[in-house]
Amino acid sequence: MATYYGTHGQKVQYLSSDPSDVQIGQVWYNYTSATFKVRQEVATNAWAAGGNMTSGVGYRTNTGVQTAALAIGGYLDGGDRSAATEEYDGTSWTSGGSLGTARYLHAGLGTQTAALIATGQGPSPYPAAAEKYNGTSWTSAGSVNTARRSLGGAGIQTAALVFGGGNPSPISPPSNVENYNGTSWTTGTGLGTARYGSGGGGTQTAAIYFSGFANPGPPNLTNATEEWDGTSWTAGGNYLTSKNAGGFSGSQTAGLAYAGENAGPPFSYVGTDAYNGTSWTSLGSNLSNARNFQAGSNGTQTAALAVGGSPGNNKNATEEWTGTIVSSRTVTVS
Repeated sequence: MATYYGTHGQKVQYLSSDPSDVQIGQVWYNYTSATFKVRQEVATNAWAAGGNMTSGVGYRTNTGVQTAALAIGGYLDGGDRSAATEEYDGTSWTSGGSLGTARYLHAGLGTQTAALIATGQGPSPYPAAAEKYNGTSWTSAGSVNTARRSLGGAGIQTAALVFGGGNPSPISPPSNVENYNGTSWTTGTGLGTARYGSGGGGTQTAAIYFSGFANPGPPNLTNATEEWDGTSWTAGGNYLTSKNAGGFSGSQTAGLAYAGENAGPPFSYVGTDAYNGTSWTSLGSNLSNARNFQAGSNGTQTAALAVGGSPGNNKNATEEWTGTIVSSRTVTVS
């Protein structure tokens, strides 16, 4: 005979206080306050137009937060590399300091007043030099051990991590990881799946890296996700699609992925997806502007920026993300 427990699951929890690790949809009764509660999800997921950058730049790296962000270097429509930095205050962009070495497809991380970039595509063709920003100007931050482009970055200016990327032509993705202590770079344990053009972010001891090119060229895209614990990489939940050059905001357990390029067609990925440390879910909100080369990491899972990018002529448009708000509500019968 069917039972309520067998059909609908466990009974409502009877607790003296609200639980600390609450899941969406969870229901409980707090007998101390004599209230019946449910964890709800208030969906405010949406992209909205922000202030335009002063110029359209592709392959640019972004870092910071939604109200204090940086857009660094990039590739200009005429084919030149950019050394420019632009600063965002949540409303408009203004010019910042110039890089010592113009470049694009570089790793970027940190804050608007304490940022770090490393290697990328430059005149050498891949400069190993890293540079750090103090809110006004860029200075040398030493050189990485393996020069590359289209790599991931995580952490802060004095405790950083870069990983993956592509070596000079023919492009072959190295798996090695490098740590930065504010002065010098050291090599750590490599990725399980060597790749470039992936999305990633987080901290030096809790990073995430997903999707990208796992072999020397298209269409060899992967949807694999890997998580870094400060020592080694382990497999995470597979991304929803195989793509490259997407943006990422947030952390290893509360991440947001957006933009990028599919293997085909449609080539431009405009979706927005969330990661909870275990699996990816679609949030059902699309970017207004397709951005195939949306590099870098800025903001959080609930407040992010999509800046610049391709295809076609490089874009100067900015989009601001307002994410899901999760809260507990008291259930009433009135």
